[in-house]
Amino acid sequence: MELFRQAASRGRQWLGGLMIVENMEMAFLAVRANKMRSVLTMLGIIIGIGSVISIVSIGDTMRKLFSDIYKDVGITQAYISIMADDVRASDFFILEELKRMKEVFGDKIAYIDSGSSASGEVQTKHRKMQFNFQGINEKYQKVQPVTMVHGRYLNENDILAQRKNVVMEAGSAEKLFGTENAVGSTFRTAVNGSMEEYTVVGVYKKEMNAFQALLMGGNRDMGSAFIPETVLVRPGDRFSYCRLFGAEGIDMEVFMSRVLAYIARMKKREPGDYFTQTAVGQMKDVDSMMGSLSAAVGGIAAISLLVGGIGIMNIMLVSVTERTREIGIRKALGARTRDILIQFLTESAVLSALGGLAGVVLAAGLVGLGGAVLGVGVVIRPAVVVLAVSFSALVGIFFGLYPASKAAGAEPIEALRYE
Repeated sequence: MELFRQAASRGRQWLGGLMIVENMEMAFLAVRANKMRSVLTMLGIIIGIGSVISIVSIGDTMRKLFSDIYKDVGITQAYISIMADDVRASDFFILEELKRMKEVFGDKIAYIDSGSSASGEVQTKHRKMQFNFQGINEKYQKVQPVTMVHGRYLNENDILAQRKNVVMEAGSAEKLFGTENAVGSTFRTAVNGSMEEYTVVGVYKKEMNAFQALLMGGNRDMGSAFIPETVLVRPGDRFSYCRLFGAEGIDMEVFMSRVLAYIARMKKREPGDYFTQTAVGQMKDVDSMMGSLSAAVGGIAAISLLVGGIGIMNIMLVSVTERTREIGIRKALGARTRDILIQFLTESAVLSALGGLAGVVLAAGLVGLGGAVLGVGVVIRPAVVVLAVSFSALVGIFFGLYPASKAAGAEPIEALRYE
């Protein structure tokens, strides 16, 4: 008896699978028989799914771009500044204090400097140009590597001797001197209050695509260069904030709380009197904002799926009316109400799923084309594609339920009499 029940169960499963295949075949035949009508019906689903995937993909791509930018500028980078109401001169930093901090925290601080910078007009014999100078020390290359194309990077002797040496960005060198290889060239500028002569000892390049350059901002007409920070901040000079890079893989939130506690003890202040801004914190804020914006706009775009679903319901009602005699014949030959219901639900789901697939192809093509034009690698998550197509099929089933129920509830005699 047990063997008989198992055989019967397997037989029912086999018949069920066969019916699903037959229903799928009938659904594809119905779609093929009315090609134009089917395409127009799927249009709402195509637009809806395409919009959702495009918007989610653009959002994910933007989040990745911002993530790459923060990684490029240093994910462990942080700035510290005084924010107390009663600021004293001793609350500001000097270079010697930064040196002591590096000794106290050791390898946990990969790099630390004054974060000093200056802007000014640069003059050569033939040209004048605005430049932004960033004060660094010789270890900056370890945390912010650049590709040296000519000459050398700033070294320890440049920093200690406060030499007027410059490492210039390649495009800036081209604009100022008319050649990329500007090593040995000189210019005059007043970055520290007096007009002095500076010598280019190296030229570097920092590669980034056009979109990253746009997101980074900045004035393209302004030149960029590194100079020794000791040229801008002399020993004993006080400055309002400092910049540091934590060691790779360090928990910056925990580490910065320790750094602030140390600074507070050193300055006889409370940790809350100093403000810290980390790249990790900024990246989290941007990622959260982009994620929320993408979800909100994607939700608005998903409304078009409702329109597409209504279109499917409408066309399925027309299909039921056109095939009333077919329904009557099938019922007269022994088809059950459930069989008719499943047949039309399958057709509705197939119609919607095909629209979903077409929407995926359309979205992938448009987003990929946009990425190729901007030189950006786009992000299309497979999970989103699967979810979108599955959801489109569910939309078809949901909106096809009423037409399918109407078809399944038809009386055989009345259906056969229908003209």
